[in-house]
Amino acid sequence: MTRDRQRLTEGVIALVLFGLTIPAANWMIGNAGAVCVPNGPCLVPVWPGVMAPSGVLMVGLALVLRDIVQRRLGPLAGLGAIAVGTLISAMLAPPAIVLASVAAFLLSELADFAVYTPLQRRRFVTAVFASSVIGLVVDSLVFLHLAFGSLDFLAGQIIGKAWMVLLALPLMHLLRRRDERLGLVAA
Repeated sequence: MTRDRQRLTEGVIALVLFGLTIPAANWMIGNAGAVCVPNGPCLVPVWPGVMAPSGVLMVGLALVLRDIVQRRLGPLAGLGAIAVGTLISAMLAPPAIVLASVAAFLLSELADFAVYTPLQRRRFVTAVFASSVIGLVVDSLVFLHLAFGSLDFLAGQIIGKAWMVLLALPLMHLLRRRDERLGLVAA
């Protein structure tokens, strides 16, 4: 497979997976967790004594996948993924939290984009980490404030998303090393 074709294939796969994180997060919140609150979210432990809605795991993964989309397909594709993801979020979020969901998704992904873009060429893994941390904090703050007018669950939101980012970092390191070996430059 040529380098360009491989980059395109990996970018499309990352884009599809990115798009799937949104319905997965919505499904998980209502169906998967250690505890499901009646008429509320399903929760998972993210730290001893700290629970978070299970969907936060997919949000952390979405931030990393969007970075891969941009690395493989370029900044315009990254922005396009944000736009499409925002629309998917608007269509799938429960009516009571649609504004919070859309605003949090859009602002967190744009914050991720703004941090990732200048860093990624020289320090890919650092760029993924830094942009994801900024994105997950923005997502948590915006969502909790708009949806509930409270930041009571901020710690769980941040920790849950951070776990997915931390789990992805070794893979990002391997991706960077393979890119260097194969001459697959970032788009």
